[in-house]
Amino acid sequence: MTEKKEIAAKTGWNFDNSYARLPESLFSRLNPTPVRSPKLIVLNHSLAASLGLNDSALQQKDEVAVLAGNRVPEGSAPLAQAYAGHQFGHFNMLGDGRALLLGEQITPLGKRVDIQLKGSGRTPYSRGGDGRAALGPMLREYIISEAMHALGIATTRSLAVVTTGESIIRETELPGAILTRVAASHIRVATFQYVSAWDTAQNLRVLADYTLDRHYPEAAAKENRYLGLLQEVIKRQAELIAKWQLAGFIHGVMNTDNMALSGETIDYGPCAFMDTYDPATVFSSIDIQGRYAYANQPRIAAWNLARFAETLLPLLHDNETQAIEMAEDAISDFTDMFHRHWLSGMRGKLGIFNEEVQDESLIKDLLEMMQQHRADYTNTFRALTLGKLEDMALFSTVEFAQWHEQWQTRLDRQQESQASVHQLMRSSNPAIIPRNHRVEEALEAAVKQEDYGVMEQLLKALSNPFAYSAEQEIYSALPEESACPYRTFCGT
Repeated sequence: MTEKKEIAAKTGWNFDNSYARLPESLFSRLNPTPVRSPKLIVLNHSLAASLGLNDSALQQKDEVAVLAGNRVPEGSAPLAQAYAGHQFGHFNMLGDGRALLLGEQITPLGKRVDIQLKGSGRTPYSRGGDGRAALGPMLREYIISEAMHALGIATTRSLAVVTTGESIIRETELPGAILTRVAASHIRVATFQYVSAWDTAQNLRVLADYTLDRHYPEAAAKENRYLGLLQEVIKRQAELIAKWQLAGFIHGVMNTDNMALSGETIDYGPCAFMDTYDPATVFSSIDIQGRYAYANQPRIAAWNLARFAETLLPLLHDNETQAIEMAEDAISDFTDMFHRHWLSGMRGKLGIFNEEVQDESLIKDLLEMMQQHRADYTNTFRALTLGKLEDMALFSTVEFAQWHEQWQTRLDRQQESQASVHQLMRSSNPAIIPRNHRVEEALEAAVKQEDYGVMEQLLKALSNPFAYSAEQEIYSALPEESACPYRTFCGT
């Protein structure tokens, strides 16, 4: 056994690179660009174990070199994926401009996941960029993606962050870093858009078959397997976006290259969680028009799915008119699917088990009051769950008292006990979310002071957001009021 194979076996790397066996037009093969002085900053121990990786080995010099792109592990086949999609409504050639897929790890349970390095250097798709990433945005993705996972929202995961010992220039000089991202796959709507626009019909079919086999094998047996693919992707996205809305999560940049066909949340750039409930909330500094505001996320998801459906038209039916009708029928189901998931989730947040016609008006009345009185989204439902209705201006109003009476009457009409209602609400309403000011506090300590203790404590609290523990109280506190609205930046 060679030294590389011995290290890989010791660490637990178990690569099988099916994407690398697809047509070469879908990617470019290249190795990561080495960095000066890699240092492991954070390692996701539980994720490593689920991947079949040796926690101790990953912290050794040879494996930190892998996480930094300085060494290619045995069995991997590094590549940058090509894609092209709509960014703020405008179609562009894109691709992995600062990321490389090392390969696909086969876990002890037989699951196939992508292992990707983000910030690993220039690729043919860098479009003039340096291919690098700053420490702050990589730590942000680590924090938010792990918080999303704990909230039960489908997401890519973060295995590690390594600093590079090199500076990168954005608006100022910043410490460089590389994130190791784990995903069901990195196949995006934009991957299909690229093949549809610039590749062959045969390769479009190959990509569609691959996506079916990897993510939706049950749909492959349908009479029209490509219609089945479209329908399954729509189902996954309807559930995902509903969970975003229920948690108050705002992605920030819902471009078609940021919609994964696996149904996972991907690419945590200018994302954030909403404090004060306002459907028009936008955090991204580049979203001037509010295209990706909280309230617009379901509509934009449907728009992105329509772009995906367009790429599949040649596969849906030989007759273009019939293909368009099939695609439109499938897309039209998204809104109802999303609404059902959202309404079911909102019932859970209010402890409602069964369905009544007037439930939606009860929910919307509460949301309207929350918006009018600038109530905090998460803490309102937290207070309702705990029965502590004294800390917000909303709770002292006549309108809320009337609404509360209606809500209690609604709960009395169902058979479930108060204990069951309370348990449903606790499992539906997180006690804490990654508050923007707490995330910024952790990032500032890490980037400016090399103090990772603040982030470690935040991650620990966020790992069980439904615990309602005394230790979490501090993380439910709101930030001090500021004249400047909170803004996030993409970090590219």
